[in-house]
Amino acid sequence: MDVLLHLTTPDAAKLAAPLGQALTRSGASWGCFLTNDGVTALDNTEFLSACADAERVAVCEHSWDLHMTGQSCPVEKGSQTINSALMAQAAKVISL
Repeated sequence: MDVLLHLTTPDAAKLAAPLGQALTRSGASWGCFLTNDGVTALDNTEFLSACADAERVAVCEHSWDLHMTGQSCPVEKGSQTINSALMAQAAKVISL
């Protein structure tokens, strides 16, 4: 994977959506891991749409359950172990 977007705050969606779209246009492979209250970025329709072109998108299950209680998760839920694996696979990490 060329780039991993690591989202940790809700406001990150405003930057991550156009960044993900630009990565896709450039032919880069990219993924995303959302943690802390950054999981709420999945409420942003533009960001969620951009994620359709990502290689892999996952959220911290604990963070999802804490900040998005009762809502259906549109992406893979997992542990911080997935976060670590994605970091290891990425050539570059952009933390937002």
